[in-house]
Amino acid sequence: MSDSTGWSSSGGDRPGVIPLRPLVLSEIIGGALDTLRRYAGVVFGSAAVVALLSGVVYFAADLWVLNATEPAPTIDATATPEQQLDQAVAQLQETLPEFGALALITLVTQTFLSGLLTVVVGRAVLGHPIGVGEAWEQLRPRLLPLLGLTLVVTVAVMVGTLFFIVPGVWLYALLSLATPALVLERGTLGEALRRSVALVRGSWWRVFGVLVVGVLVTWAIGTLIQWPFGLAIDPQAFERGYTTQELLLRELGGAVARTVTVPFGAAVTALLYIDQRIRREGLGEELARAARRG
Repeated sequence: MSDSTGWSSSGGDRPGVIPLRPLVLSEIIGGALDTLRRYAGVVFGSAAVVALLSGVVYFAADLWVLNATEPAPTIDATATPEQQLDQAVAQLQETLPEFGALALITLVTQTFLSGLLTVVVGRAVLGHPIGVGEAWEQLRPRLLPLLGLTLVVTVAVMVGTLFFIVPGVWLYALLSLATPALVLERGTLGEALRRSVALVRGSWWRVFGVLVVGVLVTWAIGTLIQWPFGLAIDPQAFERGYTTQELLLRELGGAVARTVTVPFGAAVTALLYIDQRIRREGLGEELARAARRG
C-alpha cells in the first residue's frame, strides 16, 4: 500500500523510478524505461544531438574514407590458401585505421551519453527533476576521467576476449559498474574500478544475467527501429556498393536507434549499480532520507 506521494508502507519506499529495496530484474528494466519516459526531454534531446552529430561523421566516413559506394572487396576464390590469407591481411591493414577512428568516435560519444544518463538516473531514483544544463554541470568535472575509464575497461575486455573469450566476458561483468561508480561517487579512475569489483564480487552471475538481458532488449529495440530504414535499402547494396541515398538512410536509422538504445543501456547499468549498493551497503535508507529532504 502506498500514499499519494509514492512512499510505500510495505515493500520499500518509491519516491522515483524504483522502489528503494533490492530489485528484481523486471524492476530494473522497468525503471530504465520509466527514466526515459519521465525525463524524456533531457534524455532524448541530448541523445538525439549526439547521435545525429556522430551519424554525420559516420556518413562522411562512409563516402570518403571507407568508400562504401564502391563494391565490397572480395577474396579470389581461385587463389591458393596462402594467397587468400595474404589478401585478407591486406584488406584488414587497409581498413583497420579507418575503423579504429570510427571506434574512437563511438567511444567518445557513447561515454558522454552514458555519463549524462547516469547523472539523470541518480536524480530519477529520488524523484527529483533535472535539466540538461544541470546534468552537464555535474558530469563535466568527471568527463575526462570517464573517458579514461571507458578506454581502460574497453581495452581490458578486448584483451581478455582474445584469450579464449571467457576472461573477456568475466571482466565485462566485473568492471561493468565502474562508470556509475565514477560518476555518482566522484572518485578516481582506480577507485571506480575497485568499487565495481567490490560490488560485483559474489554476485557475478546475477550482474552478468541482468547485463545480458539489457543487451538483448537493447538489440531488439535497435533492430525494430532500424527495420523500416533497412526495407528501403537493396539487400545487395553491400556487394555492389551503396548509393548515397542508401547510406543516408542507413546512418539515419542508426542515429534514431542510438537515440533510444544508448540511454536505455546506460540506465540499466546505473540502476544495477544502485541495486548492488542497496543490497550490500543499505543504500536504500540513505536514498529515502535524501528523497524526503528534496
